[in-house]
Amino acid sequence: MPTSETGPALPDRLSPSKGVIGSAGAEAGAASPPAARVPTERKRQPSGDDARGRAMRAAISVIAEKGTAALRMSDIAARAGMSTGHILYHFGKKDRLLLEVLAWSQEDLWTRFQQAADQAASPAEKLDLFVRFYLPTDQGDERYALWTQVLAQRHDAAGRQILTELLDGWDERLEAILREGRERGHFADVDIPEFTIRAVAMLSGLSEDVMFGRSRWQHTSAHAFALAALERELRPTGARQHSTSTEIRSAGSHGGAGGFND
Repeated sequence: MPTSETGPALPDRLSPSKGVIGSAGAEAGAASPPAARVPTERKRQPSGDDARGRAMRAAISVIAEKGTAALRMSDIAARAGMSTGHILYHFGKKDRLLLEVLAWSQEDLWTRFQQAADQAASPAEKLDLFVRFYLPTDQGDERYALWTQVLAQRHDAAGRQILTELLDGWDERLEAILREGRERGHFADVDIPEFTIRAVAMLSGLSEDVMFGRSRWQHTSAHAFALAALERELRPTGARQHSTSTEIRSAGSHGGAGGFND
């Protein structure tokens, strides 16, 4: 999938203009001090979307490596090649860091999923892409590690709302694929909400297996296993049965885009 170098902007509820992640001085209402003169030989800090994207990607990497207890803003700054002050500008307080990074990561992932899905020739290919984007690539998948870190934390009502919206986003994308497939006669007439709950639960369980490093997935594709299970229920009856089964298996044989291969 085509990779965005910066990633999309966060939802309004997480943007600096809404007062969630502004600089420490801005949150406290203090007047801004005069800008210090920067020596001309000092390396210029990245700015704008490029800086935010670098900060977010560095945070994902550091969180996956160190966990949350030992996490320091200076670690993220060093990984991103930026100053600690620059990191504080983008993240504000540490207790909002995990939710902000997860929201950015998911928006980035969904943007790339949509770009790939827009090129898909059929609902079966979109289903294949959905499974690939949902499952972790391997035991070291940093994005999925971030999910586990965030879900292990205690969250207030606002934090739980953000997580609920992110989880619902996966359901909504799968339901859209199922509706399209059903309307075009490619999928069976399943109960879409109920099927989505079971499908996502299965994918979540497989994801935990992959992240844990279960030996069963060392020589078998979790993606192929999941797609075959979904196909068994979505295969329509009658004349379309053979063609749809072949189509879904063909979609599962292609490599995922942008690093989401088995």
